[in-house]
Amino acid sequence: MRPFTFTWLVFIAAIAALAQPPAGRGGRGPAPQPPPLFFKETWKDFSGNVPVTQDFVLNPDLKLHMYGQGKEDFHITNEGNVPHIWNGLCESSCALTLSHKDSYVDLTGKAKIRWYAKTSGFHEIRPVLKLADGTWLIGDHFDANTFDYHESEFYLAEVRWLKLDMPKVQTKGNLLDKVDLSKVDEIGFADLTPGSGHGTGGYSDVAWIEVYGKPVKRDAPNPSN
Repeated sequence: MRPFTFTWLVFIAAIAALAQPPAGRGGRGPAPQPPPLFFKETWKDFSGNVPVTQDFVLNPDLKLHMYGQGKEDFHITNEGNVPHIWNGLCESSCALTLSHKDSYVDLTGKAKIRWYAKTSGFHEIRPVLKLADGTWLIGDHFDANTFDYHESEFYLAEVRWLKLDMPKVQTKGNLLDKVDLSKVDEIGFADLTPGSGHGTGGYSDVAWIEVYGKPVKRDAPNPSN
């Protein structure tokens, strides 16, 4: 056999060997499944404009929480035929969250939030989380859609976080290098800009909100409590 032919055959054999999957591994496994819908809240339809209470939460598994000096000033209305939370009367930064009565949620991996909202007067809404250990976080992701309601979706893994001083709804410290979102208690949104009242001005409107993540059973209550 000529040296050239032999060299060429060795080269072809090497290429074929590299193309084979590693022994015992069988190639790439199935892609990880996206997390399920943990909860969705669309709010009870209401033709007026009144302070929001637990009675306006449609999902029976969810509990409403409000924070900030103007926490009582979150209102609910269906102006524009879209039931939504309006914060135009909040006199300071304010936040609204929801918690599931039976479960925490694991927001690692491809967990995401989707919401339908609009803002006015340079207002922005940002994701807010309360971890199971009591730590509060606010994200660098924000939405500010001034023309009309807009559906927005984002992955929590792509968000950077600051700690949040609650119930003041004030940011503190620097961006965190690492956070553990495997056990989250409350999920919602914050607006760090005070509202300007009724009429044209500054406010945020948040209609429905969806959270995608894996449920984590809440710890059993302490029998001594």
